Amino acid sequence: MSLAGRPIVVVGSINIDLVASTQHIPAPGETISGSDFQVHPGGKGANQAVAVARLGYPVQMIGRVGNDAFGTQLHEHLVSAGVDGSAVMTTEGPSGVAVIVVADSGENSIVVVPGANAHLSPKDLDDHVELIRSAGIVLTQLETPLETVLHLVAICSREGVPLILDPAPARSLPKELIQGVTWFTPNESEAAFFMADSAQAGTSAETAEALMERGARGVVLKLGARGAYVATAEGLRAAISPFLVEAVDTTAAGDCFNGAFATALCQGQDPVASARYAAAAAAIAVTRMGAQPSMPTAIEVQAMLESGRL
Repeated sequence: MSLAGRPIVVVGSINIDLVASTQHIPAPGETISGSDFQVHPGGKGANQAVAVARLGYPVQMIGRVGNDAFGTQLHEHLVSAGVDGSAVMTTEGPSGVAVIVVADSGENSIVVVPGANAHLSPKDLDDHVELIRSAGIVLTQLETPLETVLHLVAICSREGVPLILDPAPARSLPKELIQGVTWFTPNESEAAFFMADSAQAGTSAETAEALMERGARGVVLKLGARGAYVATAEGLRAAISPFLVEAVDTTAAGDCFNGAFATALCQGQDPVASARYAAAAAAIAVTRMGAQPSMPTAIEVQAMLESGRL
């Protein structure tokens, strides 16, 4: 099936991010002083949708916000960023909130309160099945109810729509979910979680093999400063070299990667070229503060691909 011209549909979370900058991430029981505080639109689903929109590709979002002031702000921001928000619904109660601490090293620690995201239901997907059916690729994550994600897997399998799962935050997943997605895209900590009971996991290649033995048809390991690794059940194996940058905030780098990976696939690039495109986009994102404000444009990504720098 040709993906060209079909929109990317993102099903997932929409949050407001409360971001505190500090010298280091506090240990349990430790109180430290922060150097900065900012409020940004976020949520893994919304981040991925904005990443696609910033790259100039058509994208539509299915999700929920609360009927609070944050909900109005989040919906308006999605639309202003170029995301079609007509399938973003409003729930009685608060919007999702993420409290993020970012250290000077660029590392972060995140607490997510689901809010309206917890109310995204299988019925919501049925109500928008035509939108899902029209997609070139669907992107989803694990910040919405698992039953909803499982229902999305069933819809995409039935309709023949490729589905990319960002398995974050990591949690135990039924085998049929892993088997039903086209691309399974954990970062290093998430991959370690899924391989905790496996003696096979070790190198990136071994981890990808173990995940495919569990039913994943395609695996992209997001390795941060070490690049990425791509593997498929058809025999593709490829290491993606990193782009060397100075990270200031790794928040949403993985979301940027997934949005860019889906965009490149929909533009006709093969999985290896798509992963390299995504690695370039994510490298740019970590040089900027914030989740959605860090997402690069297609021109910036092309510059990174050509020269290794912005």
